[in-house]
Amino acid sequence: MVNILKKIKQLKVTAVLICIFIFVVSSCRTAGPTILPTSMPPTTVPPTVVIPTPIPSTPTSTPVAITLPFILHSQAETPISGTVSPVNPSLTPTEQPLQTAATEEAQITLLFTGVIVPARCVQSSIDARGDANYVYDDVRNLISGADLAVGTLNTTFSDLSTHTGCIVTYVLVSDSRSAKAAGEAGFDVMSVATNHIKNCSGASCGDNYNRAFIDTLDNLKANNILPVGAGMNLEDALQTVVVEVKGIRFGFVSLGMVEPNAFAGVDSPGIAELTDENLRAAIANARSESDVVIVMPHWGPEDSPAPNSYQLHFAQVAVESGADVVVGNHTHVVQAIQQLNGIDVFYGLGNFVFDQNWDL
Repeated sequence: MVNILKKIKQLKVTAVLICIFIFVVSSCRTAGPTILPTSMPPTTVPPTVVIPTPIPSTPTSTPVAITLPFILHSQAETPISGTVSPVNPSLTPTEQPLQTAATEEAQITLLFTGVIVPARCVQSSIDARGDANYVYDDVRNLISGADLAVGTLNTTFSDLSTHTGCIVTYVLVSDSRSAKAAGEAGFDVMSVATNHIKNCSGASCGDNYNRAFIDTLDNLKANNILPVGAGMNLEDALQTVVVEVKGIRFGFVSLGMVEPNAFAGVDSPGIAELTDENLRAAIANARSESDVVIVMPHWGPEDSPAPNSYQLHFAQVAVESGADVVVGNHTHVVQAIQQLNGIDVFYGLGNFVFDQNWDL
């Protein structure tokens, strides 16, 4: 069971975690050569991060390394008005059923995925087919069936980008067709506080290398997907995205720590940097306007199922600051799951749409 903080308990909301393992895309097999496993660039770690304090429980490694979404089912109890028939003491009592307050359960389903990267070989396959929708064909009903579907995007969506083809490169670019496909598949919210969210190529590197980034946010919004974790400056990037479902307000914040070149500044566009100060401020703001606070950090080492000290530290800061659920990504493999003070922390959900296959 996923535990919800005091305010959620007052709303009488509970949630059940269900893991559904789905292999979505293996596009390298359909277009061009297969990308062989290569060493990924080292994760950049801010030197000012405080050494994590002890955590009472030890993360348990997930025994599988395969793409998955996970789904939270919340059951909100809505009271149904009931009345008690009065009894006249002067009359002989007769057996009469007593009406009591009943409850009616309204189920809310939240779906989260690993990273979505329709670039490189996936983009090459999209170009060959002339269709980006095929990426979600096998999972469309699952995504659209959720009340709230949340992804993590780690590429850019700009029609100005020159596609790389199916080659080994760390320039991850796609176009507006993939934004439209994600919207039509049923995604509602997309974390964009990611390390490749400012990648560009060709004409999309205009506007001081920000054109692809700006196009990505615009293309998501044009397809009814709310981006979280990035903006035209740091204040904008730290804003909470609030989505109300059946009377419950879900507040999302997302921050990243992997690529300093992607960080927003006071007057420059980019993502919210994952620091203690930013994380606490973002959660406090979300807490003031949401019933459920969901924190989505982009963190940790690639290809490792065990979270590192920085992930452990920021997870503890998030929980202490008021997060109800922590859902991390970036690691490209499924990472450990842990409970901190009754709050569930999912350190990494692996890949959802990507051409990487050496983790399977």
